[in-house]
Amino acid sequence: MARKPGSPSMPKTLAVDHDVIRDLAKLLDETGLTEIEFERDGVSIRVARHAAAAAPRPRAEALPAATQAAATPGAASVDPAQHPGAVTSPMVGTVYRGPAPGARPFVEVGTQVRTGEPLLIIEAMKTMNQITAPRSGTVIQILVEDGQPVEYGEPLMIIE
Repeated sequence: MARKPGSPSMPKTLAVDHDVIRDLAKLLDETGLTEIEFERDGVSIRVARHAAAAAPRPRAEALPAATQAAATPGAASVDPAQHPGAVTSPMVGTVYRGPAPGARPFVEVGTQVRTGEPLLIIEAMKTMNQITAPRSGTVIQILVEDGQPVEYGEPLMIIE
């Protein structure tokens, strides 16, 4: 714990709230964040994990064969984030491709979508956020797996 500059002096014996630390650590796991800080009454608690502890992101060769086979030729050689049809994550969270566990995904490679149709859900802090198609077109590549943590701005899929 650290005292913020300019805050009143702290008592000599400061009780550490282990429940707050546990809750923050659990929140890190649930959201896929690597660091979180909490402040109350001039006392700051920071919980962080090393990047090596984060789940490894699947590479293109680790994606299911169906996802790779349906992708257009040459799409894997282009950075998905630079593709004009990339749909990126608006938040940090966990991706769910279907509306419920075990349900069919909202879209598959080759699915025709219209603007506003649901593509997937991102759970962030116990809130389910539906991600909709920003444009009409065909889903040519899905870059995330069900249950995968994602970062802000990370490409999720490509629609052409």
